[in-house]
Amino acid sequence: MQQAGGELVKHYKDLAFMGFLEVVKNLGTIMRNLRLCKDDIVQFKPDTLILIDYPGFNLRIAEWARKQGIRVIYYISPQVWAWKENRVKIIKQCVDKMLVILPFEREFYRKWDYEVQYVGHPLLEVIDSEKKNALAIHPTTASPLNEKNIIAILPGSRKQEVEKKLPLMLEASQHFQDFNFIVAKASSLDDSFYEELMRDYPKVRSVRNKTYSLLMRAKAALVTSGTATLETALFDVPQVVCYKGSNISYQIAKRLVKIKYISLVNLILDKPIVKELIQNELTVENIQKELNRILYDREALHEMKQDYRSLWNLLSEGGHASAKAARSIIDFLRH
Repeated sequence: MQQAGGELVKHYKDLAFMGFLEVVKNLGTIMRNLRLCKDDIVQFKPDTLILIDYPGFNLRIAEWARKQGIRVIYYISPQVWAWKENRVKIIKQCVDKMLVILPFEREFYRKWDYEVQYVGHPLLEVIDSEKKNALAIHPTTASPLNEKNIIAILPGSRKQEVEKKLPLMLEASQHFQDFNFIVAKASSLDDSFYEELMRDYPKVRSVRNKTYSLLMRAKAALVTSGTATLETALFDVPQVVCYKGSNISYQIAKRLVKIKYISLVNLILDKPIVKELIQNELTVENIQKELNRILYDREALHEMKQDYRSLWNLLSEGGHASAKAARSIIDFLRH
């Protein structure tokens, strides 16, 4: 958004806290950022507020905006279908138009008697463009992306999740001497942070701001839960999904979250396409076992690739997501 000319008031990396315990510990910071956001909106005096994702923060802003008489459009629905379903009541009261990017969200909201618009998933157009551009771009000779038999490691973007998962992924890499493991660094985390974690693994390389280039060259991937699982699938890369959080946060989440899967790939097609190693299941031994399976089990690999194609077809039914969302917003503002 900043590259498109938007004025950045606060970067998202200063707002992102993962897990229940982490949110409680940073409650003061969250409240200060809420006040900062409200003050900025008051000064700008918008007719309509467009909120994007980030439900814990944005739904509070939506409630406040409604009281100020500001219309609210929400793009990318909060995952209320996973937990805190009663948030739909707040959405119905405070959000004038909801644009969703997952096909099953239409039916979810319909049972609440709330009409939403499915616009398709924006990742498809981004990844399709990335694939086309890649044909004209070649890594430099010194780039780790020139290696063969690459396995991508996508450990996440939040410091606390990377600290828990990356060491296990790195240890598992030692059992695959014929492959080159490359870590995709998050733009929000410093090199020194990764250097400390990767110090004992000199053969493991890393890249920054080249995650998509890495996935286009990878034979397989170890991926943290979240959007990265969907990106990996849309690049047609076999994957093992890895999740491990603080024990307190996990125990709370296990009692509150109502979904069968944690990866978007499995959620969208409603079946276990990719293996999910969650919390205590995320061990070096299990990572090794599942990585072996997606590298050498031809039947499992074929089935996963077929499901990936079904996933792409399903998500493309909504059309060009960004253009469709923009048209919808403009039409709304004209009425």
